[in-house]
Amino acid sequence: MSDGGINVEGNFNHGNAIAGPGAERIMPLFSLKGKTAIVTGAGAGIGLAVAQAYAEAGANVAIWYNSNNHAVERAAEMEREYGVKCRAYKVNTTIYTDVQKATDDIVKEFGGRLDIFVANSGIPWTQGPALEGDLSHYHDVVNIDLDGTFYCARAAGRHFRRQGLEGTDANGKVLDQNYSCGSFIATASISGHIVNIPQLQAAYNAAKAGVIQLCKSLAIEWVKFAKVNSVSPGYIATEISSFIPQEMRVIWKNKIPMGREAHANELKGAFLFLASDASSYVTGADLVVDGGYTLV
Repeated sequence: MSDGGINVEGNFNHGNAIAGPGAERIMPLFSLKGKTAIVTGAGAGIGLAVAQAYAEAGANVAIWYNSNNHAVERAAEMEREYGVKCRAYKVNTTIYTDVQKATDDIVKEFGGRLDIFVANSGIPWTQGPALEGDLSHYHDVVNIDLDGTFYCARAAGRHFRRQGLEGTDANGKVLDQNYSCGSFIATASISGHIVNIPQLQAAYNAAKAGVIQLCKSLAIEWVKFAKVNSVSPGYIATEISSFIPQEMRVIWKNKIPMGREAHANELKGAFLFLASDASSYVTGADLVVDGGYTLV
């Protein structure tokens, strides 16, 4: 059960996870030098910001996109600016076989090891009340936001499990001593915690609540070989919300203690923390970054 993390009495085994880093200095713990990261939905917005943060921290990064072909240019820019390997791949995260193949191919191309996977792909609900929206739109939201996250976790988790339990990379080589454990991070939302108003988006809220609970559940299942966490952003000024009229944005700001939407760059620290050894004792957490919205 739980790959050996839970014993027959239903209790957790002692020493399930690897020992935390022994370094006394804090800044080296945030370094991702030599690590490999995959970030989905990284052609723009939050995903692109996260990929940039990881590249700046020293990771080699594979960015996935679905329709934003500018991702290829962004990857080349990051490679030049940060001196790491960065490539862009067009992947449909709603098809599991595509997700698994892309993950496996990238791991081999990037040296046989996977350290970080960020499942960030998502779309908003745009059709108002649940009784009026198209069922096809419902399926799109759930397939991309929730099912796609599960598929990414499954594909990444198979590598994390081998690396953690067998100590080998995809080529059968013993992992370097600097390998700690896998880190899976999903982009959830404050919509998984509360019901947003005045917009109506039941399907999106349900999907993001599912993402949070999925990560909490996987944190238990994968405790011996990977950290699993989520980040719940509040209102972020990105392309995904470009369809929202200005008058509704004013209502949002009225409900945010900080009085404004965030920029995607303001999420970099949260995602870097969860990906790095600085969060060695953090799993099953959902980090809310919302300017105080969920406080009131």
